[in-house]
Amino acid sequence: MNDTVFIILALFTGVALGTLFFGGLWFTVRKALNSKIPALWFFTSFIVRTAIALYGFYLIMQSANLIAGLSCLVGFIAARFMVSRLTKNHELKHKEVEEANYEA
Repeated sequence: MNDTVFIILALFTGVALGTLFFGGLWFTVRKALNSKIPALWFFTSFIVRTAIALYGFYLIMQSANLIAGLSCLVGFIAARFMVSRLTKNHELKHKEVEEANYEA
């Protein structure tokens, strides 16, 4: 495979892994707040999210191409900012709806 194509594929893989990791963290926090055993949610989520992310990075690094690994890492970090922005917007919309329902 062409190196440029593999680096771009690694970038998108990093975005997917980051979205799964940080989106899963957001989901876990929301579920754990209403759970009777939040520690179980956090522990299980941490193990699953970390295992998936590490396995994804392992597969990318099997190419023995450091640039592809760094590209994957950049995508992973970029996904953190995207998920943060999306969840912040979701929370703001949710808060506005609750305030509107409260006022009515």
